[in-house]
Amino acid sequence: MIDENGQKLGVMSFREAFEIAQEKDLDIALVSPNANPPVCKIMNYGKYKFEQTKREKEAKKKQKTFELKEIRVTPNIEEHDFSFKAKNARKFLEDGAKVKITVRFRGREVNNVKLGEAVVNKFIEELSDIAAPEKKPLLEGRNMFVILSKKA
Repeated sequence: MIDENGQKLGVMSFREAFEIAQEKDLDIALVSPNANPPVCKIMNYGKYKFEQTKREKEAKKKQKTFELKEIRVTPNIEEHDFSFKAKNARKFLEDGAKVKITVRFRGREVNNVKLGEAVVNKFIEELSDIAAPEKKPLLEGRNMFVILSKKA
């Protein structure tokens, strides 16, 4: 048994420990149930749970999260549309998000994968000053995609 200040009270029955806890208007918490004999601590359990949730919230605040924005294009995209989407991608990257460029192949376009790869490479080249691809373009079914993240 351990008291609220962290001092060892020694081995005692549950009834004795319960009486001590009631005198101090505190709770008994099982700290190590697998030890022989099991270790219990006298504490204010409500305060303990409150502090624990407070620590979890602090840890969650410090956690770094990232946002993934997707830009969809087709293999035969026009120059103006390309520049507009590249400008949006640049804005997303500057705001700290990662950008997923997806080329969607429709119908027979899937037979001409080189066009889609050229579009993806053009995006990579256009944004090369602020972004780098995480890995090379990947073809999955009728979609080819690459994820760009901001350079450090």
